[in-house]
Amino acid sequence: MRAAETLLRAGLSAALIDEAPLAGGQIYRQPPESLRRPARQLYGSEARKALALHESFSRLRTSIDYRPETLVWGAREKRLLLSGPAGNTELAFDKVILATGAMDRIVPVPGWTLPGVYSLGGAQVVLKGQACLIGKRPVFIGTGPLLYLVAYQYCKAGAEPAAIVDTSDFTAQIGALPRLLSQPATLLRGIWYNAALVARRVPVFRSAKPQKIEIRGRQLVVTFKRNGKSFEIGGDAVGMGWGLKPETQLAEILGCAFSFHAGSRWHLPRCDAMGRSSTEHVYIAGDASGIRGADAAEAAGELAAFAVLEDLGHTVPQTRRQRLLAHLARAERFRSGLERAFPYQVPELAGDTVLCRCENVTVEEVRAAISSWQISELNQLKALTRCGMGRCQGRLCGSAAMEVLAAETGVEISDVGSIRGQIPLKPLIGARFQRKAAP
Repeated sequence: MRAAETLLRAGLSAALIDEAPLAGGQIYRQPPESLRRPARQLYGSEARKALALHESFSRLRTSIDYRPETLVWGAREKRLLLSGPAGNTELAFDKVILATGAMDRIVPVPGWTLPGVYSLGGAQVVLKGQACLIGKRPVFIGTGPLLYLVAYQYCKAGAEPAAIVDTSDFTAQIGALPRLLSQPATLLRGIWYNAALVARRVPVFRSAKPQKIEIRGRQLVVTFKRNGKSFEIGGDAVGMGWGLKPETQLAEILGCAFSFHAGSRWHLPRCDAMGRSSTEHVYIAGDASGIRGADAAEAAGELAAFAVLEDLGHTVPQTRRQRLLAHLARAERFRSGLERAFPYQVPELAGDTVLCRCENVTVEEVRAAISSWQISELNQLKALTRCGMGRCQGRLCGSAAMEVLAAETGVEISDVGSIRGQIPLKPLIGARFQRKAAP
């Protein structure tokens, strides 16, 4: 949204392809008209900002080629392959800014495929987009800021979370404070969420090791270990997530080069400070190049638009440019603090744990294939086991599969590769294919 606004202000035409039915992304998601609620109830302390963002886009949308409910499912050369209300079409472009965002990172705890188990992002979408709760007494497990934010949002919506089961260590979170202080307002907001949960007497178990999720009667029971002791917490739903990981498949399809990022334990597209990728006409903004949050995404979007303008020979305001770069530098330091405070860790997994839910591949089957075939690279593993070959194309199992392969072969996780993106990037329903020129 900020990128389109900046390009339009400079006199360029732009198309904005939005997978959602209404603008706002995940953080400022707008529910349908029939489920509208007061902004304060929807967005909390971010209500004023959310409304301002929506209003600015309302003024913008009539001046750009805005395409909601449209999926970019592939690309070839300088054309995007789209699926939306107009059917399946092609859209040519001169420059493209990818703002594909992020999704939940999951640890495949035994029982994670049971009914009533949601990702944290899914639990948030249900709340914001549909005005529903996944449960009245959910158990939230995993780690990262989103764990506490979603629990807080559910409390505000009338739920009474049964517990928060955090796999991270509190001393690590304290140790990360110097870096987290690079964004004091964000840090204070996180402390406020924690204080509000304590005030509501929501039990918080840190340094926990989830063992399994089971259905017992009408409850979902989470079993975990902490300090050598076993605990069981029952609730009517489970929300789980171990932070976020960037959605990078489209960048890969467009030929962008990647590097392994040790802090996030993920392969990220190589970009300069302005968002220029290794592919000349491709720019990347927001969480698609590294998890830095909504505020940083706005700055990155504007910077990516500045990069486009510079590369087209336009002059951009240097004072504003430097201010945005400084903002992203602080966000990068904050991100490194979060990675230290809430590390992604995959525990020793039982053999019967489902690793790839799309193809129902277990950890035991993956380990057996690694041993039998001497597999050392993730796409070999995919080809021989079908792990990562299903509808999600490794979005859910990819992180854990990397960790299992690295552990079984005794190599660094940076050396096992990543699951290559394939067209179509997401499932779609076939329609008559049309060719459409760029605006």
